[in-house]
Amino acid sequence: MSEKKPNSQEEPRIGVYVCHCGLNIAGSVDCKAVAEFAKNLPGVVISKDYRYMCSDPGQEMIKQDIREHRLNRIVVASCSPRLHEPTFRAVLKDAGLNPYLFEMANIREHCSWVHLYDKKNATEKAKDLVKASVYRARHLEPQEEFKVPIKQKALVIGGGVAGIQAALDLADTGYQVYLVEREPSIGGRMAQIDKTFPTMDCSICILAPKMAEAGRHPNITLLTYSEVKEITGYVGNFTVKVLKKPRYVTEDCTACGDCAKVCPVVLPNEFDVGLAARKAIYIPFPQAVPSIYVIDKEHCLSRETIGCEECIKACERKAINMDMMPEEVTLEVGTIIVATGLDVYDPMKDHVYGYGIFPNVISSLEFERLINAAGPTEGHLVRPSDGKIPKNVVFIQCIGSRSVKSGNLYCSNVCCMNTVKDALLIKEHWPDVDIFVFYQDIRAFGKGFEQLYRRSKEEGVTYIRGMPSRVEELPNGNLLIHAEDTLLGEKIDMETELVILSVGLTPWQDGADPVTKMLALAKTEDGFLLEAHPKLQPVDTAIGGVFLAGSAEGPKDIKDSVTQASAAAARAGILMAKGEVSVEALTPVIIEELCKSCGLCARVCTYNALIWEKGQKTPPQLIPASCAGCGSCGAECPSDAIHMRHFPDESIYAQIDAITEENPEKKILVFACNWCSYAGADLAGVSRMQYPPVGRVIRTMCSARVAEKFVLYAFARGIGMVLVSGCHLGDCHYNWANKNTERRVKRLWTRLERMGLDKNRLHLGWYSAAEGAQFSEKIREMAKYLETIPQEEIEKTKEVLQKLIPQAKERKVTA
Repeated sequence: MSEKKPNSQEEPRIGVYVCHCGLNIAGSVDCKAVAEFAKNLPGVVISKDYRYMCSDPGQEMIKQDIREHRLNRIVVASCSPRLHEPTFRAVLKDAGLNPYLFEMANIREHCSWVHLYDKKNATEKAKDLVKASVYRARHLEPQEEFKVPIKQKALVIGGGVAGIQAALDLADTGYQVYLVEREPSIGGRMAQIDKTFPTMDCSICILAPKMAEAGRHPNITLLTYSEVKEITGYVGNFTVKVLKKPRYVTEDCTACGDCAKVCPVVLPNEFDVGLAARKAIYIPFPQAVPSIYVIDKEHCLSRETIGCEECIKACERKAINMDMMPEEVTLEVGTIIVATGLDVYDPMKDHVYGYGIFPNVISSLEFERLINAAGPTEGHLVRPSDGKIPKNVVFIQCIGSRSVKSGNLYCSNVCCMNTVKDALLIKEHWPDVDIFVFYQDIRAFGKGFEQLYRRSKEEGVTYIRGMPSRVEELPNGNLLIHAEDTLLGEKIDMETELVILSVGLTPWQDGADPVTKMLALAKTEDGFLLEAHPKLQPVDTAIGGVFLAGSAEGPKDIKDSVTQASAAAARAGILMAKGEVSVEALTPVIIEELCKSCGLCARVCTYNALIWEKGQKTPPQLIPASCAGCGSCGAECPSDAIHMRHFPDESIYAQIDAITEENPEKKILVFACNWCSYAGADLAGVSRMQYPPVGRVIRTMCSARVAEKFVLYAFARGIGMVLVSGCHLGDCHYNWANKNTERRVKRLWTRLERMGLDKNRLHLGWYSAAEGAQFSEKIREMAKYLETIPQEEIEKTKEVLQKLIPQAKERKVTA
C-alpha cells in the first residue's frame, strides 16, 4: 500500500486539540505532552490542549483557528465519538468546513479511564491514538449527505399502557399509527392489576378510558391478535409485515356472551393466571378492546373435530366464521416504537418457597387477581387450599430479583411498593388480618412512596428485615416460615396461613425476542433493550427511527412507563415532522474501471442495495437509499473497486501504520464495530474497568468492514495480536452482516495455519454495548498471551507476509 494524499485541492492542514475533560483525562494522561507530540505529526499545523473542548470557549477556539490558520482537517482527542462527534461536526460546519473533515481520538473511555493508575503508559497510548487519528484525518474527504423522505406514519409494537400512551400521543399530533398487539385485547399487564400505587386508584378504571380512546381514535389502526413477522428498511422508510391471526369472530360481534354460555369446552383463564376458567370462545376481560370474542381454535370442538357448532347456533348476529384465515398485512412506516412490555418471574421454575407444591403459596400476580372485584373470587381474599379467609399473611420480597440463583441481579423497581399497596388493600377490607413482610431492603424512592410505606406501618403491617431460609407445610395446611431478623439478630419460626411471593419483573422473551432480532436492537446483560445513551438519549435506540417505551427498556412502574411512552412519541414525532432525514455519507462508490463484475459485493449485501444478476458484465447498480453503510461489500471486493465513503481503505491502512510505527509487537490491534463492541469498550471506560494498556482500537461501522487484507497488513507490520470484534451473531445492526466477519476470520485462521504461523494471535469476539466487562476481560486475556509470543514468531510472520504485501515494510508518513 502506498501513501496517498487526500482527494482535495489542498494539502492537509490539521489542527489537533487535546481535551483535559477536567481531570477525567488529565488525571491519567499528560495532555500537554500529547499536544506537544502531535505538533510534529505530518500535516499538523497547530496543536493545543484545553480543559474542556466541548465547552463554548473550546468550540470557539477551533472556529477561530480554522479561520486564522486555514485549517482543513480537525482532530479532537477527548471522549467517545459516540458522544460528541455530532457536537464537533457542527463546529466545523459553522466555521465553513465540511463536517466529514473531523476525526476524534477517544482518549477518555479507551485510555484514561481504563488506565487510571498508569499515567506513563496511558500517555503513550494516548499519543498512539492521536497519531492514528491524525493519519486517518489526512485521508478524510468532504462528503455530502443525501436526504431521505420520512413516511409520516408510525408503528407501535405492544398494546400495554406504554404502547397505548405512545399511540395516542402520536395520533393526537395528527400522525397515522398502527398499534400491534399479539393478545386479543390491548391493556397489557396493567389490566390485570387491581389498584395502583401510591394513589390506590382502580387500575382498570384509569386504563379502560385510554383503551377505549385508542380503539376509536380515527388515526389509530388497531391490529390485535397480531404479530410482527418481518421488518426491513431504514430510518423513515420501514416495511413491516404483520400476521393477523384469525379470531373466527367478525366485527359484527356485540360481546353479548351467548356463545360462551353454550360452549362445552372449559380451559384455564390466562388473564386470571389460571385461577379461573374460560371457554374456548371467550373475551379476555370485560373491558377488552376490541370488545370482540375470539375462538381458541386449538381447543375448540369445531366441525373440523367432532362437529360442535353450539356457539354458531347461539349467535344471533351470525358473527362466527370458522373459515377465517390468517392474513398478512404490509405496513409502510417512518418510525417504530417498541413497547413490548415485560413478563413476571415464574417461581415455578425452582419451586421457590414451595410454590407449585404448597397450595397456600401464591404469587403477587395471583393475589392481584384474587383481590380484584372482577377476579375469580369477586375480590375475596381466600387461600386456595380451603377457600377460607386467612387470619395472617406473609409477603416475601425479591422473588426472582436481586438474586444470583435466579440470574436476575437487578432490582425490579416495583415490588416493594406493590407489596405495600397489597398489604394496605388487605387491611382496608380485613383489618384484623395480621401481615408480615420479609424483605432485604424497602425501596420507596418515588413521589408519595415513603408516605404510603409509613401509612402501612401505621395500619399495623410488620416489616422484618431478613429473607426466609425455607418454608414448610404443616398438616393443617398452614405454612411454617424459618427466617432470621437480621436487625435484631433473632431466629424466627412463624406459622402463617398464606404466603405471597412478591415476584420480580423480567424481560418478555417470547414476544420481544423476534422484534429485537428483526430490528437488531442491543440488550443489557439483564436482557432488557438498550437505549442509545442512558442520560442523553433514554428512549432512542442505536437504530435510527426506532424508539423504546415502557418496561421493554427496563423494570418500571406505570407512571414511568407512561412518561417514557410520551417521550418516545415526542422523539418519533420530531423525526416525522421534519419530513426528511439526512443519511450519513457512508455509502460505497464503485470504481467502474477496476470492477470485474464478479458480483461478490452484491452477494454479501444484506440490504439488497447492490443490484447485480448472474452473468452481468457491467458493475452492480447501487441503490443509495437502501444502503446502511456497513462496508461489507468493500471488504469482499477482490479488485479494490469499492471505495467506502468516510471509511476508505487508505484511512484504515493509515491507522494501522500509525499504531505499528513503534513497538508494534507489544500491542493489540482491535477492530471494533461502532454499535456494539466499540460501545462495549466505551462502557468499560465509563465503568472504570482496568485492563493493560496494550490495546489500540480502530472503529468501523460494522465488523464486516474488516477485510482480510487489513489483518494481514497489520501482522506484516509486526503487530503482536489482532482482535476483530462486533455485535453478537443474530444481533448485528446490519442484518447479519457479521456472518461475513465470522467467515473471513475463520478463513484467515486456516490461511495463517497453512503458512505455519500462529493463528492464536488473531481473535474473534462478539460484545454487546452492555458487555464492557467481557470486553475488558478479553483484553486482559490477550495481553497475557501477548507476553508469551516469542520475537522469532513476530519476525517470521513479518517475513512471510511482507513477501505477500511488500508495501507493508517499515516506512514513515511524510507531510
